[in-house]
Amino acid sequence: MVFVSTPSLFNNTRSSSSVPYSEEHRNAMIVRAHPLGMARANDNVNVQGARGSVLEPRIGLEFDSADDARESYSVYATHVGFKTRTGQLYRSRTDGSVVSRRFVCSKEGFQLSSRTGCPAFIRVQRRDSGKWAVDQIHKDHNHELGDVEESRPPILPQRTPTGRKSSAKVSSKSKLKLLAEVDDGQPCMSGSISFKRVKTGVDGGQPKAEPYAGLVFSSTDEAYHFYTRYADEAGFKTRIGQLFRSKNDGSITSRRLVCSKEGFQHPSRVGCRAFMRIKRQDSGTWMVDRLQKDHNHDLEPQTRTNMKNSTASKKFIDGVNGGLNTSNLSEINNGGRLNCSQGNNIGSEWYHLLLDYCQSKQAKDTGFFYSVEVGNGICRSVFWADGRSRFACSQFGDAIVVDTSYRKTNYLVPFATFVGVNHHKQPVLLGCALIANESKESFIWLFRTWLRAMSGCRPKSIIADQDMAIQQAIAHVFPGTRHRFSMWQIRAKERENLRSMPNEFKYEYEKCIYDSQTNADFNTMWNALVNKYGLKENVWLKEMYEKRESWVPLYLRGTFFAGIPINESMESFFGIFLNAETPLGEFIPLYEQGLEQRREEERKEDFNCSNLQALLQTKEPIEEQCRRLYTRNVFQIFQKELLQCYNYLGIKTYEEGTITRYSVRRSGSDSEQLTVTFSASSLNVSCSCQMFESEGVLCRHVLRVFILLNMREIPSPYLLHRWTRNAEHGIVCDFDPGVSCQELKSFMVWSLRETVCKYIESGTSSLEKYRLACEIMREGAKKVCRQR
Repeated sequence: MVFVSTPSLFNNTRSSSSVPYSEEHRNAMIVRAHPLGMARANDNVNVQGARGSVLEPRIGLEFDSADDARESYSVYATHVGFKTRTGQLYRSRTDGSVVSRRFVCSKEGFQLSSRTGCPAFIRVQRRDSGKWAVDQIHKDHNHELGDVEESRPPILPQRTPTGRKSSAKVSSKSKLKLLAEVDDGQPCMSGSISFKRVKTGVDGGQPKAEPYAGLVFSSTDEAYHFYTRYADEAGFKTRIGQLFRSKNDGSITSRRLVCSKEGFQHPSRVGCRAFMRIKRQDSGTWMVDRLQKDHNHDLEPQTRTNMKNSTASKKFIDGVNGGLNTSNLSEINNGGRLNCSQGNNIGSEWYHLLLDYCQSKQAKDTGFFYSVEVGNGICRSVFWADGRSRFACSQFGDAIVVDTSYRKTNYLVPFATFVGVNHHKQPVLLGCALIANESKESFIWLFRTWLRAMSGCRPKSIIADQDMAIQQAIAHVFPGTRHRFSMWQIRAKERENLRSMPNEFKYEYEKCIYDSQTNADFNTMWNALVNKYGLKENVWLKEMYEKRESWVPLYLRGTFFAGIPINESMESFFGIFLNAETPLGEFIPLYEQGLEQRREEERKEDFNCSNLQALLQTKEPIEEQCRRLYTRNVFQIFQKELLQCYNYLGIKTYEEGTITRYSVRRSGSDSEQLTVTFSASSLNVSCSCQMFESEGVLCRHVLRVFILLNMREIPSPYLLHRWTRNAEHGIVCDFDPGVSCQELKSFMVWSLRETVCKYIESGTSSLEKYRLACEIMREGAKKVCRQR
C-alpha cells in the first residue's frame, strides 16, 4: 500500500489525494545496493514513488490491517531493490486468532538454491485497538540489491475515500469516457492504469478484450474465464491466487488471479508480479480494482502457444473441450487408456479449476498426486491426494470410509472422499475425487487410482454405499477386503420402505439386528418378524436379508473397522464447509479451509497427548502401561473396559496343557455370557465378542481374565501401534508377518518422507537451526552408510 507523505500520515490517517506518476518523481531518489557485504537501506529517507513518498518501515508504524502492512512493505521493497514474501504467523493461545505476522525478503531461508538466508524482515503485531503495528524490524540484507530503475514499483489503484462508495457498475458511457481518457494519454479514473482496453489481436483481425480497472463481472467464474482467455492471447498462463474474507461473516470479498510464474515456490517460477484482482461490490457483482500487466519474463504469442500441444496442461484443457483424442491425453492418466461410457456429471469448468489447483499444489508438495480419467478424448473423473494424505494412509489405511454422499440428491459437485481414522480416533483424509458418473467403470478407475496413489496399501475393510456399481468395483479392485454398507444409506432406505410400520415393528426390527448373538438367533427373529407383519414379499427386506453379511453386526464381528460404530453414521469429513450450495468459485477455498481445520484439530490433540495425562482409576499395572502408550482418546476406551471388567465374573471351564478357557458373565445376569481362551505358552488370547479384532482394543472380558491371572502387562501383540502416541514416528515393529515387502517399504518411504518434511520445516526457521540440521544429517548419513 502506498501512502502520501503528509503530517496526517503519522497519525494513521490517509490522504485522499493522489500524486500522478511522473518521470521526475521516479528519478527523485535512487537507492543503490552496497557493492560488497551487507546491503542496507537508508533509514531516514522516504523513497519517491508512483503516487508520492513510500514509507520507510519503522518501529511503531501502524496499519489498519496486516494486508496493508504487507502491501506497504512490498512497495518499499520494490523501490529499494528487493522482493518480499509472507513469512510466519503467530496465533493466540486463547482463541487461535492471528496476533502477529512476519514479512520477509524473498531470499529469506534456504528452501531454494536462489535463497541466501537473508535476515531482512518486518513483524507487525495486532494491538488491542485492532491496528497492526511494526514491533520488530531488520533492514540489512546479505545479498546485493537491485536498482530502483530496474524495479519499477507495482501500480496500485487509489482507494475510495472514507465515507464514499464506489459505483458497483461502470456504465457503458462511463467506459467510453474512460477509454477516451486513456487514449489521450491521461490517467484513468483509478489513477493507476495506463493502457487501452481494446487491442488488436495477434493476427491483426478481430480485436481482443483486455482487463482494465472498473471492469465488472457477474461472478468470479466469469472473471476467471475472462482472464484465462486474455492470458491465452497474451501468451502466458494463469493461476488462482490469494483470496480475502470478510471479518464479519467469513464470506469472500476479493480474489487475485495471477500469472503462473508468480512466486518462487518452484524453479519454473520467477516472481512475476502480473495479476488481476476482483472485489465484490454491494450489488453482488465483482469489479476489477487492482491490475498489473507487466511480466518479468518472455511471453509466448498465441500463434506459438497453440503449437505447444505436448504439454500436459494444454492437453488437459483441450481434452475438456473435446479437442484431442484419447491417445494425446493418455499421459495424463499415466499412460492408461480407458473406454468409458459417455455420461459425465462434471461440468467442463471444473477441470480448469482443478488442474490449476493440482499443479500449484504439486509445485509446493512433492508428494502431491493427481490423476485424470480420460475417455474418448474427454476428461472425466479426477482424483487427488496430497503428501500428508498419502503418508496418513501408510499408517491408518487399514480401515477406510468411501463417502460418496456428495453425489446424491441436489449436490452441485459429484464429490467423493476417502477417509480413515487416526490414532486419536479422529477422521483423516486419504484422498478426494470428482466422479464422472455412477457406473462400475468409473468406480473401478477411482479405486485403482487410489490404490496406485497409496503405493498399493490395501485396506482390510471398506465402508461404502451398497450401490451395485460400488459393490462390483470393490470386489474387482480389492478382493479379500470386507465391504460394509454405509449406515446413512441404510437408514435412508429404512425410512423410505418402512415408514408406514408401527413403533412395535421398529422395536422388534432393531432387536433382531443388534441383539442377535448367533446365526440361528438372527434367522429365527427375522423370520418371525416378516411373518408377523406380512413382509415376506417386501423387495427391499429380501435384498437386505441376502446382503446381511455386509451390514448386520453379528456377521461383521472379527473384521477390523478401527472402531467406527456399526449402528452410527460417520460424519462428513468436510462438515459444513462443502454442501449443495457450494459454487464453483468457492469450492477449492472451502475445501482447503475444511481440510486445514481437521488437521489443526489433529495438531491440537498431538499437543494434548504430549502435555496432558489422564487420571488412573485403578491400581492395576496394566492401566499405567496403557496410559503411557495409548493416545488419550484410545486410553479412555481402554479405561472404560477396565472399569467395567470388575462387574464380571470369570470361571475356568476347561484346561488342557497351556490352554485354558473361561466363561465370563456379568454379575447378576446370565444373558451376557462370553468365552475367553488363553494360551500361557504363547500369551495368545481371544474372546467370543471379538472386540479386539474389530476395534484393536482389548475387551472387558479378556481384562477380567488377565486380572484373575495377575498379569502385570498386556502382551505386545494386543497393543496396536496405530493407537499409540508414537503412531506417526515410523515404528514398524508390530507389522504382521504376512505384510508384503511392497507394503512394508511403502510405509517406510512415507514415514521417512513425513519426518523429513517436519525436519526441513524446523531446520529452516533460522540460520543457526539450519547449520545444526545439516550437521545432524551428515552424522546420521554416516551411521546409516555404515550399516550397509
